[in-house]
Amino acid sequence: MAATSPQEVTGLLLAWSEGEQAAFEKLVPLVYAELRRVAHRYMGRERPGHSLQTTALVNEAYLRLIDARRVRWQNRAHFFAVSAQLMRRILVDFARSRQYLKRGGAVQKVSFDEGLVVSTNKAKIEWHSTMR
Repeated sequence: MAATSPQEVTGLLLAWSEGEQAAFEKLVPLVYAELRRVAHRYMGRERPGHSLQTTALVNEAYLRLIDARRVRWQNRAHFFAVSAQLMRRILVDFARSRQYLKRGGAVQKVSFDEGLVVSTNKAKIEWHSTMR
């Protein structure tokens, strides 16, 4: 594949901003390799054994970029800056959700009233000498 000029990418970005879907379809193959390099760099900073992979990070950023129809792209550098920021946000969101689950975030929440158990057992409470 021939090298693409920054002007070609910028032209496709501007056309995409104006609603031209064909421009986006031409743009993706041109920017994919650079997005993958950025994602690989970010994944290199993550903990070993991270369950998110480079390709998954690029794909998630791609999905979020598709929804960014209202963005008025200025140029190629603007596109890659926004893409890099999206990747960082994805990694932060991933880490937050992991911490949420680690800290019991999936535990069923019960109100105080629901958790209050009234015992029918009339057991006698004995006070120890240390509690008086």
